[in-house]
Amino acid sequence: MTALELEQSTDARGAQPGKGLIRRHPTLAAALGCLVSFAVFWTVQRLLHVTMIDLMVYRAEGFTVRNGESLYDMVATSAHLPNTYPPFAALLFTPLTLLGVPAMRTVATAGNLLLLVGVVHLSLRLADRPRRLPRPAAAFALSALLVWCEPVWTTLRYGQINLLIAVLVLWDLTRADTRRLAGIGIGVAAGLKLTPALFAVFLALAGLVRAGQLLRSGARVRAAWNPWLRQAAVATATFLATALLSALALPRDSYRFWTEIVYATDRVGEVEITANQSLRGALARLLHTHDPGTAWFVVAGLTGALGLALAVASLLRGRRAWAAVACAATALLVSPISWSHHWVWCVPILILAGSEALHRRGTAARRWWTVAGALGLLFCSFALWWVPHRWHHHEELHQNGVQMLLSGSYPLAGLALLALTATRLWRLRGRAGQGDAGPSADAGGGR
Repeated sequence: MTALELEQSTDARGAQPGKGLIRRHPTLAAALGCLVSFAVFWTVQRLLHVTMIDLMVYRAEGFTVRNGESLYDMVATSAHLPNTYPPFAALLFTPLTLLGVPAMRTVATAGNLLLLVGVVHLSLRLADRPRRLPRPAAAFALSALLVWCEPVWTTLRYGQINLLIAVLVLWDLTRADTRRLAGIGIGVAAGLKLTPALFAVFLALAGLVRAGQLLRSGARVRAAWNPWLRQAAVATATFLATALLSALALPRDSYRFWTEIVYATDRVGEVEITANQSLRGALARLLHTHDPGTAWFVVAGLTGALGLALAVASLLRGRRAWAAVACAATALLVSPISWSHHWVWCVPILILAGSEALHRRGTAARRWWTVAGALGLLFCSFALWWVPHRWHHHEELHQNGVQMLLSGSYPLAGLALLALTATRLWRLRGRAGQGDAGPSADAGGGR
């Protein structure tokens, strides 16, 4: 054997172990890659001295509960941030007071990274992916990439609970409809933040439509009580249980929240700032005003009605993944305040877009890869922060057209998603036998 042949043989043998590891143990290889990405992410955030300011507010809420003080008179951190969550959330934050600040930040960061893997795993299940690769391997590989999206980055930067909310909702939506306690996750999520309650409304509307279809077909009233109605009922009962528990533990704070704080939409922060990626924030910047007033009520009402209709229609046709992301986008659009980190729902949106591309060939596949790539670039580019955005300086009220497009990129993406959902439903209308999957349809019917 010549020296060249020996070198080539050695190179070939040296290249095999890495490829062999990926081929034989894809989950292990993906987990190692994910661990490296998470370690780099964690290191970068620590080098940038992220404040985790919202986590500090949560801890202050826990101390307020322990000390028997008023939850909605407290302010925390040097920014004097108030509590805006329902009192049930403060009850769950009390364990944070048992940890020192460094330990609390470590636990919160590690927990959020694990929750990201959970969101990705549940999103893959929702989209019924992957078909050949083990799902845990795909979850680890995608988590290594998606951790760098702006909403995920900002969630960990502030120590937010958005990933927990997404896991609770997705866990419910990916469970079998026959599970009697399906809906608990949505109810708990709504008890922490009110916005996820829209998922219960969406399930109730879908259940009512299905009940009407069953009754018209001659079914008995008892048979019309379908799994979606039951899931909505369980979610509602769970939410009411969180409110009742809070009323028993914190009667004064609960009364004040439900009679005063819940209506104080401006308590959360300035409407027009770039961080607010709701329709209300986009309209405030577009109209150069602190309060878009009637314009927002009209636009939000129409968007809410359209989004819920599209989500319900998608679920009735067995397209559960599309129903879930349409409902999530609707909630983010119509909420008075949707901070950029609330848009962690970009994770299931991106996974669904990639799933649609994998399901197709030729020109259709290229179109969907373009959609997925554009959405990925949008959420990973941090483009909304390319405009002047100093706190309390109201620079967003003086934006030009390009700046408005950048600072309104997430609402535009949400509206585009609803448009894509409507287009898909329109194309499904002519396909006999594909659109009428009932409540027993597979939980992963993402396409």
